[in-house]
Amino acid sequence: MIVRTWHGCVPLRHAEGFAAHLQKTGVEHSEGTPGNLGARVRRETQGEWEHFFLATYWEDLEAIKAFAGEKYQIAVTYPDDEQFELLSDPYVFQHHVQKVTPL
Repeated sequence: MIVRTWHGCVPLRHAEGFAAHLQKTGVEHSEGTPGNLGARVRRETQGEWEHFFLATYWEDLEAIKAFAGEKYQIAVTYPDDEQFELLSDPYVFQHHVQKVTPL
């Protein structure tokens, strides 16, 4: 299995709106892609910013490419992201893992 991780943050005033937007875009888009094994979002508040950490789980690299394209190391972004003043990490990370266990 491959875990793909992304991070972005928005000003606190946009936190709830962006959470709903991320669900409709990144989460539902990835989960609707064949070969996706699920998605999880973690949120953390730091000062005046809300950080979002998205982890998506994939069967293989081909499934990730079906979601993200040939430049799969680049973060997938959506046209409406700008309205939330999103600061998105430009790159994502992919990690081969044997299994996922909760902390």
